[in-house]
Amino acid sequence: MKKLVLIGACVALLASCSQQKQERNMDNQKQELELTQEWDKVFPQSENVDHKKVTFRNRYGIELAADMYTPKNAQGKLAAIAVSGPFGAVKEQTSGLYAQHMAERGFLTIAFDPSFTGESGGEPRRMASPDINTEDFLAAVDFLSVQENVDAERIGIIGVCGWGGMAINAAALDPRIKATVASTMYDMSKVNVEGYFESENTPEQRMEKRKAIATQRTEDFRTGSYKRAGGVIDPLPDDAPWFVKDYYDYYKTPRGYHKRSGNSNDGWNVTGCQSFLNQPLLCYAHEIANPVLLIHGEKAHSRYFSEYAFEKMTGKKCDGKSMKDGNKEIMIIPDAVHTDLYDDKNNKIPYDKIESFFKENLK
Repeated sequence: MKKLVLIGACVALLASCSQQKQERNMDNQKQELELTQEWDKVFPQSENVDHKKVTFRNRYGIELAADMYTPKNAQGKLAAIAVSGPFGAVKEQTSGLYAQHMAERGFLTIAFDPSFTGESGGEPRRMASPDINTEDFLAAVDFLSVQENVDAERIGIIGVCGWGGMAINAAALDPRIKATVASTMYDMSKVNVEGYFESENTPEQRMEKRKAIATQRTEDFRTGSYKRAGGVIDPLPDDAPWFVKDYYDYYKTPRGYHKRSGNSNDGWNVTGCQSFLNQPLLCYAHEIANPVLLIHGEKAHSRYFSEYAFEKMTGKKCDGKSMKDGNKEIMIIPDAVHTDLYDDKNNKIPYDKIESFFKENLK
């Protein structure tokens, strides 16, 4: 009997040592990120906000880089907001601007680079995933929830452009997210599956996309590298669609250019968005219990994505009008195009509305 007890104790000890070794190995896998310490944003630094770099891991073990913005002389536990987007941008662009403005208004905020982009980890670079990128938002909530100066019961998120759709998906998954803003949003599943305005919305057209991506995957494997799709087209053709000209005006000029931004440079991998073809982002948007605010420009080519999201959540059509149904709201900004909600060039971002929305719902 004593011999059995001894054997059992040895087995337990070995199992414990094995688990500790595994945990140490997991810690050793933490990727060391190269973080730029100087201010390299496309917007000026606020004197009313403290700024520092922070990192955190998502549940896939990818280390994410973020800028934390805290109101100067803030005391006590604060409501917090995590911000990301646009799709193909970095935190030194739009998301950082939103985060800094919200910090000026009393919130602790972080603007993070999603997995595979900017200063965040993840290989290969310039890949996108409806699952992993939604998880990035949830990991940001994990991080904020344990900060000593954050009230874990008062956390919201802001997603811009393609990360607007990811933010709504995150809100449908995680009730810790008490309020969500999606600004000038894209539904990346919808646009990949259907094309713009359902211009590629047939089984035959989808099959052509699948074949093209499959062919590229074979070629990438053969060469050992990933072909990039290219960022915003440069030089800009005279006959480029007007919204492409809007993108150029932001990403390719001093207004918004950044060396780490995919859209400013060579874009996503050609195969980067493959999984969006059969993974709908907004499938359970109608089950989001907490408040959601959609913001879009009246003249934005992408406005129909927010209208679609509002209808998914409420069952109500808005057709270009600001509307509210329960705790779900869509705000249409007069005369604004898609990129007007990227920065303060035309003073179209409704910061007062965003502030009041979060203060009302993160109290």
